[in-house]
Amino acid sequence: MLGIGTVARKIFGTPNDRRVKLARPLVDRINALEPEFEALNDAGLIDKTNEFRKRITDGESLDAILPEAFANCREAARRALGLHAFDVQLMGGIFLHQGNISEMKTGEGKTLVATFPCYLNALSGKGVHVVTVNDYLAKRDAEWMGKVYSALGMTTGVVYPQQPEAEKKAAYAADVTYATNNELGFDYLRDNMKSSLDEMNQRGHNFAVVDEVDSILIDEARTPLIISGPSHDRSELYQTIDTLIPELEEGDYKIDEKTRNVTFTDDGNEYLEELLKERGILPEGQSLYDPESTTIVHHVNQSLRAHKMFQKDKDYIVRGNEVVLIDEFTGRMMAGRRLSDGLHQAIEAKEGCAIQPENVTLASVTFQNYFRLYDKLAGMTGTAVTEAEEFMEIYGLGVIEVPTNRPIARIDKDDAVYRTAQEKYDAIVAEIREAHGKGQPILVGTTSIEKSEMLSALLTKAGIRHNVLNARQHEQEAQIVADAGKLGAVTIATNMAGRGTDIKLGGNVEFKVMEAIAAEPGADPEAIRRRIEEEHKADEEAVKVAGGLFVLATERHESRRIDNQLRGRSGRQGDPGASAFFLSLEDDLMRIFGSERLEKVLSTLGMKEGEAIIHPWVNKSLERAQAKVEARNFDIRKQLLKFDDVMNEQRKVIFKQRLDIMKADDLSEIVSDMRAEVIDELVDQYMPPKTYADQWDTEGLYAAVLEKLNMDLPVIDWAAEEGVDDEEIIERLDKAADEMMAAKAAQFGPDTMRMIEKQVLLQTIDSKWREHLLTLEHLRSVVGFRGYAQRDPLNEYKNEAFQLFESMLNSLRADVTQKLAQIRPMTETEQQSLMRELEQQRAAMMAGAQPETPEGAAPGFVESDPTTWGNPGRNEQCPCGSGKKFKHCHGRLA
Repeated sequence: MLGIGTVARKIFGTPNDRRVKLARPLVDRINALEPEFEALNDAGLIDKTNEFRKRITDGESLDAILPEAFANCREAARRALGLHAFDVQLMGGIFLHQGNISEMKTGEGKTLVATFPCYLNALSGKGVHVVTVNDYLAKRDAEWMGKVYSALGMTTGVVYPQQPEAEKKAAYAADVTYATNNELGFDYLRDNMKSSLDEMNQRGHNFAVVDEVDSILIDEARTPLIISGPSHDRSELYQTIDTLIPELEEGDYKIDEKTRNVTFTDDGNEYLEELLKERGILPEGQSLYDPESTTIVHHVNQSLRAHKMFQKDKDYIVRGNEVVLIDEFTGRMMAGRRLSDGLHQAIEAKEGCAIQPENVTLASVTFQNYFRLYDKLAGMTGTAVTEAEEFMEIYGLGVIEVPTNRPIARIDKDDAVYRTAQEKYDAIVAEIREAHGKGQPILVGTTSIEKSEMLSALLTKAGIRHNVLNARQHEQEAQIVADAGKLGAVTIATNMAGRGTDIKLGGNVEFKVMEAIAAEPGADPEAIRRRIEEEHKADEEAVKVAGGLFVLATERHESRRIDNQLRGRSGRQGDPGASAFFLSLEDDLMRIFGSERLEKVLSTLGMKEGEAIIHPWVNKSLERAQAKVEARNFDIRKQLLKFDDVMNEQRKVIFKQRLDIMKADDLSEIVSDMRAEVIDELVDQYMPPKTYADQWDTEGLYAAVLEKLNMDLPVIDWAAEEGVDDEEIIERLDKAADEMMAAKAAQFGPDTMRMIEKQVLLQTIDSKWREHLLTLEHLRSVVGFRGYAQRDPLNEYKNEAFQLFESMLNSLRADVTQKLAQIRPMTETEQQSLMRELEQQRAAMMAGAQPETPEGAAPGFVESDPTTWGNPGRNEQCPCGSGKKFKHCHGRLA
């Protein structure tokens, strides 16, 4: 008997079917306009763009112009690229314009789909951002689709790392700008650290289309973007603590693979204390639980995580004395990206690499909060439905499955589950040998470099030629992916590396043509292309006869989405193909999250060695396990976001304040208000309201006025006068301070004074915000313990973060007032002295000179090189010559 929901879906269709049905009349209207736009000449397409812009300026909506704009864009793409957009591509573009995620299978032409909503939304003149997963794709797509925008009379820009400022500014000023999520986020942070409006590059956040939206808004959203600067170098401490970890035994720590966390047991803590005291790291009489031990505990915990939770060739690789992280979702190297909070340094110590100094946060933002800045957001991917709830809850994005242009002909086999990993790999090699024997191209998906290289060794032993694609073969990525569809090709890929290049049956024509032209430089390129295209048809047909691309996955990923991405590489545009997952009870997912019921079923069946269980029920059981993991990861991201939202509100206030300051020509009124508040607070502190004169601390007030306002005033005498109260004192201080600042303004000249006020305000805001970020980081790391006292950590964090923010604003006013009170014009001698000092510093930098040895230091002592300090005991005098004990000087741990 069918349920009510099933019956309703059969009669009315699913919500997705209804959305698709609603878009069809719009597609029909665009198709009806095709002859009209085909009749236009090239200049006519550009004239249409100008006409649309004027209509929008006159108040017409983008929705009203959509059919004509899409028809114009389709015609421009046909002329510029020779590509005629299918109806389903127009439909995908409509959903993107409406602020949704268009889920389109691999090979359905998402890159072209993005041009339609981008063109339409760029007509408003506010700019559009197209977000890609890597710099190669940003440059490739900008160059490729730039031809379409150019034919429509629009400009295209691309943003990339280490780009010259003038070029970056021009890229953001373009109608359509291609960039990675990282560069957009970092530029947003950098812009909010600039000191004038003309230095800022981004011009607001109007509309963004995010390619591979699941990868960017979900997978990468776990890590915030951080701009940081170097802090103290603690290399020696990392190296010393690193030597202790191998001495620990299994009972000294507890690993929780589900949460990817590792903690010391009580026995482990005691043993660790002994080891730390033996090495002289933990002073006698001091325990790990003492507040003074916070730094040591932090270093020890990070070192333990580095050893037990991070694996070489899975989470990172070592390349040229450098630890390079690997993206767990794409298998690509993330050069330049570092783990925060000293964890990267701990891994460097573990691997014996050069330890880079730890960094302090200067500015930070999460991808969730960056992308929520856009007035309208949209995304494209082949796999988003499994995360639809998260997209809606966090970003307000609906997910719509766009029908494929041709029906999918791929055969998805049921999972095969083996008892042991060895049996599984034997079966995989046998399966590859059979498919390879009939010439069928095979894409083998693995979850780590280590496993891909192990499988590669097994195939080599079996005499099967193959290519390996992982972070080590990063440079040959596009070439290996392009060859993966050739007859008899076997390609091992780590975690879907190589997205952005289609796997075409028979191989990629463009790559073949480029290779042939390079091999025969004197031949006619057109003749070569014709020959290659002819050969390719035969190759493509042979691959189709062999069964198309066979995707063979060696493990299930924590997320169904990643599995679907791998599966989706086969069967593009109606091509034949197949996919299969080979699993074992020893796989990470099965071991950590697999249901006990599944294990019982398998053991009850009494499986023989080398035998697999293949049944739809097993698939369902595994999908439930994956859904559980996805839900848990979503909860983690949601919790992180709740904490970041607290900081985000404060970030918005600070960034808006900076923007207002940069826009203002005259800040004297703001500065004057700050000064008045500081005076009110000082008088309140030393002459509290409703107190008698003999209870006033007039000496304290005199000292505070001298320090904070740089004024030597007879405050003590004023307070001793008959009938003088706190209001009178405030009035006199305000008058004296205003007169002093007016005199300074006259000395410097009004324009210079305004410029000084602006710079002092901006610099102080930046410095206070940096300190505040550090305080919030520390608060975030300890607030979790409040849960043990039955208090909600999030509420505690909100309350304390608010108090800290208030206190930061108070100290900001005091600092700005103090700095402005102390400025004075430099004498000619001082100016010359400063110039000489700057010249010497520049010369030292150019020559790469070492800092001078401090006076009274031990011979050969160089402050920046700990190897020249000798090996003093902690209570001996420091070799720098300061006269302090080594432990209180250069030997300090913090």
